[in-house]
Amino acid sequence: MLVSAEQIAARVPVLAHEIAAALGPSPRDPVLLAVMTGALIFAADLIRHLPVPLRIALATVTSYPGTATSSQGARLKGELPPDLAGRDVLLVDDILDSGRTLGLLQREILARAPASLRTVVLLRKHAARSLPIVCEHVGFDIPDEFVVGYGLDYDGYYRNLPAVHAMVPATS
Repeated sequence: MLVSAEQIAARVPVLAHEIAAALGPSPRDPVLLAVMTGALIFAADLIRHLPVPLRIALATVTSYPGTATSSQGARLKGELPPDLAGRDVLLVDDILDSGRTLGLLQREILARAPASLRTVVLLRKHAARSLPIVCEHVGFDIPDEFVVGYGLDYDGYYRNLPAVHAMVPATS
């Protein structure tokens, strides 16, 4: 186990407070854009602690198909919300790893002229990134290991674990 359920439960309200303070007393029609499916649980918990009226939207990106344990390149599935111009956008993802997913989404969002863009991730790996990624809010820094739990998966499984665990490769 890398991050316990108790550590997550303690950190999420602190992140929400930091985000609310950064948005200021008069946010501009804020929208929380959660990256599916990995950020589902984190985003749901974060939303409950954000004292800011906001809209919720979803983005779907694929980068770890099937049993892959390293990014295969980020691809946007579907469309982003069309009404991001002039709004404060909070991009929420489960993990900052290679930077491809967040890099793709940040470029797409910025092309829609938001008033501001802030990025929050539950986990940030200590890893070489293919892109320099700005991430204003980070829950936990973790080693460069493949992880599961609290929304993160391996081939669609283990998202329901309440803590974050390093995935141990099977031995033959």
